[in-house]
Amino acid sequence: MGLLRSDRTDSLFTPRAVWVTGPIIIGAGPSGLAVAASLREQGVPFVVLERENCIASLWQNRTYDRLKLHLPKRFCQLPRMPFPDNYPEYPDRAQFISYLETYAATFDIKPEFGVTVQSAKYDEDTGVWRVLASPASGKSTVEYLGRWLVVATGENAENVVPDIPGLDSFSGEITHVSDYKSGATYRGKKVLVVGCGNSGMEVSLDLCDHGASPSMVVRDAVHVLPREFLGKSTFELATFLMAWCVPLWFVDKVMVFLSWLVLGNLARFGIRRPAVGPLTLKNTHGRTPVLDTGAMARIKSGDITVVPGVARFTKAGAELSNGTEIDVDAVVMATGYKSNVPRWLESGLFGKDGYPTTAFPNGWKLGESGLYSVGFTRRGLSGASADAVRIAGDIGKVWKEENKPTQRAAGAGHRRSISVIF
Repeated sequence: MGLLRSDRTDSLFTPRAVWVTGPIIIGAGPSGLAVAASLREQGVPFVVLERENCIASLWQNRTYDRLKLHLPKRFCQLPRMPFPDNYPEYPDRAQFISYLETYAATFDIKPEFGVTVQSAKYDEDTGVWRVLASPASGKSTVEYLGRWLVVATGENAENVVPDIPGLDSFSGEITHVSDYKSGATYRGKKVLVVGCGNSGMEVSLDLCDHGASPSMVVRDAVHVLPREFLGKSTFELATFLMAWCVPLWFVDKVMVFLSWLVLGNLARFGIRRPAVGPLTLKNTHGRTPVLDTGAMARIKSGDITVVPGVARFTKAGAELSNGTEIDVDAVVMATGYKSNVPRWLESGLFGKDGYPTTAFPNGWKLGESGLYSVGFTRRGLSGASADAVRIAGDIGKVWKEENKPTQRAAGAGHRRSISVIF
């Protein structure tokens, strides 16, 4: 796994030090696995640190039962391993988890689970990254040291819950979408879903299917696109057009036209379309368009009620921004996630928003200190996979040059000089 030294401490107050001969990868989600597999192909050792007890913890522990990939599987596969041929076009949650577990086994990726990173900073004097981490086992703190650090914790590390007045006074159940599993427990209840992204739409649909009465908050303008048109993926069509160098503004117009053609005028149902096109909006602000999987039909039939923003919560419901009051039995916060990188990474190369300060497509390599990022492009699994290959290639080039047979002696001397900091 690339661990060269361990179990040495200077005092009771000095963490155990571990020298990593290759990159330190933080995060064992799809992005971290993609980097690890690509490094394995390059022959570069590594260590993967994961705070949870499994790979892809977001998918395994914080997703609802009916979730499927929203894009065709070929756009979601990780490097060097396609999905099985017998998988459907849109694999479900269980199939995707199985794919990831097979992927980790195929490339012999064995993360160190239950390891929470407290801080990571670059030591200018020694030229190494110092990563301080706490094992869940309760053992002493460990300091991992290595020349390269790959941040793979992604965009969805922590829940986002907006500070809405009166939320603490609401007497019903409040659940973040990360804890929502199925609408079965909400049968017969009036449920307010706060958020109208892909999760908010799909949770509202799931509630309908289980006999609940959902109201979905649509505060801002949002693009809703059909997932497919004439049996073909809308995303795939957009990708095809851009591959032929069709201007982005024109592709946006095609997407908006298809939405109007398939879904109709959504404004009469309380859903306003942004002035900026869906792909331009995603590229500039990271706002992903909603791909409809059936929720719009239930909105049109009245099974899902669209409501404006929430001004405040009351004990028995909510007062909306238009002054209307509604009774609610439960609330599901489909308000998304955020990066947690600013909390532990000591580097000006990530902004306060938790994203690299270097814009796409160059954000995978940050400066010359050996810092890399993957899974922060707002371009899904395909973006993460592409960056993983770039990262492995960049590190692999240096690794192979330094580990040529004629340079082994010099390489060993370098490691000895580093080890004195223990």
